Amino acid sequence: MNKSELIEAIAQEADISKAAATKALDGMMNAVTNALKKGDTVTLVGFGTFYVGERAERQGRNPQTGEPLTIAAAKTPKFRAGKALKDAL
Repeated sequence: MNKSELIEAIAQEADISKAAATKALDGMMNAVTNALKKGDTVTLVGFGTFYVGERAERQGRNPQTGEPLTIAAAKTPKFRAGKALKDAL
């Protein structure tokens, strides 16, 4: 499912226009993004939790030359599914 299919599904489920569904989805994505930028977690009870994961600095290899290199530490967005979502599957 891509973004336009999700918008269509939201519009049908909530009985709203596609334009309203687009605004709602964009607003939700912006709110989650801004919360994660601040280091907060976003918990939707029953659905899951969005949080920022820390990836440590590590050693890697350049695949062309085989030369070792250091891969910098990074923060990554992560999602942990809630019980209700897991049970629904």
